[in-house]
Amino acid sequence: MSDWNFGDVWDVVAASFPDRPAVIQGTTRVSWQAFERRAASLAAALLDAGLGHQAKVAQYLYNCPAYLESVYGAFKAGLVPVNTNYRYTDDELVYLWENSDSEAVIFDAAFSERVEAVRKRLPAVRLWLRVGADFPAADWVTDYEAVAARGAEPQPRPRSGDDLLFIYTGGTTGMPKGVMWRQDDLFAVLNRTGEVRYPEEGGMEGVRHTLQQPPKHPPARLLPGPPLMHGTGLFTAMSVLSGGGTVVMTDSHHFDPAALLDLVEAERVTQLCIVGDAFAKPILAALDAQPGRWDLSSLWLIVSSGVMWSAEVKQGLLGHNPKMMLVDTLGSSEAVGMARSTARAGQEVQTADFKLGADTKVLTDDGGELQPGSTDRGRLAIRGRGPIGYYKDAEKSAATFTFIDGQRWTIPGDFATVAADGTVRLLGRGSVCINSGGEKIFPEEVEEVLKLHPGVADAVVVGIPDDRFGEAVTAVIERRPGVPGIDHSELAEWVKKRLAAYKAPRRFVEVDSIGRSPAGKVDYRGLRSLAVERVASAR
Repeated sequence: MSDWNFGDVWDVVAASFPDRPAVIQGTTRVSWQAFERRAASLAAALLDAGLGHQAKVAQYLYNCPAYLESVYGAFKAGLVPVNTNYRYTDDELVYLWENSDSEAVIFDAAFSERVEAVRKRLPAVRLWLRVGADFPAADWVTDYEAVAARGAEPQPRPRSGDDLLFIYTGGTTGMPKGVMWRQDDLFAVLNRTGEVRYPEEGGMEGVRHTLQQPPKHPPARLLPGPPLMHGTGLFTAMSVLSGGGTVVMTDSHHFDPAALLDLVEAERVTQLCIVGDAFAKPILAALDAQPGRWDLSSLWLIVSSGVMWSAEVKQGLLGHNPKMMLVDTLGSSEAVGMARSTARAGQEVQTADFKLGADTKVLTDDGGELQPGSTDRGRLAIRGRGPIGYYKDAEKSAATFTFIDGQRWTIPGDFATVAADGTVRLLGRGSVCINSGGEKIFPEEVEEVLKLHPGVADAVVVGIPDDRFGEAVTAVIERRPGVPGIDHSELAEWVKKRLAAYKAPRRFVEVDSIGRSPAGKVDYRGLRSLAVERVASAR
């Protein structure tokens, strides 16, 4: 049996390539040797503060070297990293850190006032480490840089593949849930698609042997577009680091497609991680506006997860660099790598045309497999290695992580259909399913069609109360820049030509911005309330 621990693997990488950059952001370049040393110093400080085995360490940070250093330091000390959404309010932060039992919080100086406001409500936190010095020192704060630079060595503590990583995911409803990944399971899942792949039963000797072989390609240089606080960005970064690569970060807290492309060219980025059209459309617009400005010859892979990536945008990107491979993945914090769609120049490019992986099935309610070509729907499920549950939530864990015929399955709740050729169409989560006149409508299916309209930049579909149908399908629409107006009846017909008529929105609400997070998620509850209010006021 394997016993992968990221801390062990990254230690071997650091010893193998001490001078290779591990993390780059602006003028900051952290070598693998320095990455390991700074993580070790942080591990020592966490242990000195009294954190026991598998105590929780929260990262409340923008993308920065300290984010990855602190994850590495937690792994070294046998502790559990806990991602923190930096858009959360005071009460949400308190809930997250209490629910996760966090005993240390590493936070950006920009969040000092918010941390000051909530820290007295969190007596279990033993150590507050502040990254940056934009605010005056305080007696309850420890300076992160002073700790990371001191060169301390932590007392040895056993590490194993059973050590955990938490990924808190908000989903679309309810409070955030802490997805618990064993490091052995997560490493094995990421290793299957990594640019550098290790023999599953080879252990650290297998890692050393693999890293000593002549490389087939230059070391990977990843630019994660989304925040590391989300699984998409963090898992991709962890995979590249595990192969001895480099993570390149923008030094801005806001998405700027021109700055991102500048960085791809300047740092010879080989891989770009994005979140569907939310990133891809602005990038393509920048490339179209200034063709030839950027040298993208180093970039061979763009990978996306979480949001629709339309065929026309993929095709446009390939026009600027035909050597790229575009990989659209279907997955979540609970289920990594359920399905994928690959696009290359010269091939027919599709929108949301996913092919299931070998261990992914669409299951019926009784646990059977949905047959291709069936008119029924089922729930996507992936077999084998996956999370062991949601932290402190046995009921939701039992519903999502289960055994069928003696095999381990993860069923996160995504409904789908399977065409005769095996193509999967994602319908969405049952938690936001709309019941209109007895018919079930999955918002994501309708949203994908709406976003293909030339006048629509983004769309979210919700159900609002209706005297006749119970719920009326309602579209919240963000227009493309420069589009003066959209005929709502024409939009409804656009949907009816592509989906069953009952799925077409009966009402439309226009907004300046859908307000997606950097990971592509939307506040369905908030947008539904807005739609209810707008429709009522228009009557």
